[in-house]
Amino acid sequence: LAPRAAPPRFGPRQLVRAAAGAAAAALDVCADGWVAAEYARGGQPGWAALALALLAAASVATQACSWLWLRSDPPALRPDVPPWLLAALHLLQLGFLFRCLHALKVGWKVCWAKAEEEEEQSRMAFLSHDISMLRLFETFLENTPQLTLLLYVILRTNKAEPSQGLGICTAFLCVTWSLLDYHQSLRSFLQDKYELSLGSSIIYFLWNLFLICPRILAVALFALLWPYGVAVHFPLVWLAMFLWVSLQGTDFMESPGPEQLYRAMVAVILYFSWFNVAQGRTLYRSIIYHGFILVDSTLLALSWLWCRSPSDEHSYLVPVVAAALPCYLLGLALRVTYYKWLHPNVRAQEEGGYDEVDANGRSDGLEFRSLSVPDLVNRRMWWLAQTQFPVSRPAGQRFLNGAATV
Repeated sequence: LAPRAAPPRFGPRQLVRAAAGAAAAALDVCADGWVAAEYARGGQPGWAALALALLAAASVATQACSWLWLRSDPPALRPDVPPWLLAALHLLQLGFLFRCLHALKVGWKVCWAKAEEEEEQSRMAFLSHDISMLRLFETFLENTPQLTLLLYVILRTNKAEPSQGLGICTAFLCVTWSLLDYHQSLRSFLQDKYELSLGSSIIYFLWNLFLICPRILAVALFALLWPYGVAVHFPLVWLAMFLWVSLQGTDFMESPGPEQLYRAMVAVILYFSWFNVAQGRTLYRSIIYHGFILVDSTLLALSWLWCRSPSDEHSYLVPVVAAALPCYLLGLALRVTYYKWLHPNVRAQEEGGYDEVDANGRSDGLEFRSLSVPDLVNRRMWWLAQTQFPVSRPAGQRFLNGAATV
């Protein structure tokens, strides 16, 4: 972990990374369309319809969030286009793509047009934070269900088409990119702490990967046994996660109605992966969540093992299922390793501070609503940053004072 005295400026490297993220998202949409077309041509219209439905549902939810955020943002941060055009783009499911292109335009101006004023830097940071969060939503609402469907179809047919291989590759690319980009975006709010090294980022990604993959495998195997059982299992687990998120009292959106949409999307994420939504000590919440997912995934896998016939052509999957539990436990071990030795708050503990996230239950972390956040600071990501990396009140106030001088 390397110390950092000031927030990073947006430069050519960040511009290339933003362009690569937008290209990866576009490639993933094309791959999903190709997969759906191949299903339809192969005489499986149901699979094609389901693939397109997953893509459409994720897109609608993402566009709705994007539009709600644009309406609540300060006018100075909105794109310089007529409001009716913005609304039309979101209705046509092009709002997120427009955001990416607009951010690239602003980023190009910041990098090459000699417009390096602090206001332009802050504006670019605001835009990139929103894109990072929207990409995370779209990834977990679309890519993880698509991965489950792709794995189910491959196991059902015992063959993998080129389109499916591309779909799996692009889905994993988007999951990887969204996780790391989201984590780095949250880290940018904590300038008085320590920047994540490459090794820390790798460990962060690996523990997420080792926890997500067994979950996807368990759901796919359960669908292989009872295809319509997933239509019962998913709503029940989603409802439990939605109630759990609601009980934690999230305060992410600007009004109660959109807040319910946010909680519904987080519940979908929690069906596949851990996602912290509340400030304070997360140790007990994490134990409850991972214990529930571990038991649920184990029951799904055991039901497949118990009910399959001895002559089942999928017998080669038995060793894979047996390795899923060690994989999940390895993911938990890497997660503990990350938070114990690689989390940015650790160095703060060594220097006299402490980590509110997973260390103790003290409550002197910064409260998002208790300070006046400047317009050019992304309030949504700032709030989420407090759930991941709580900072002391003086540190948070220093950051906000710095942003207020823009």
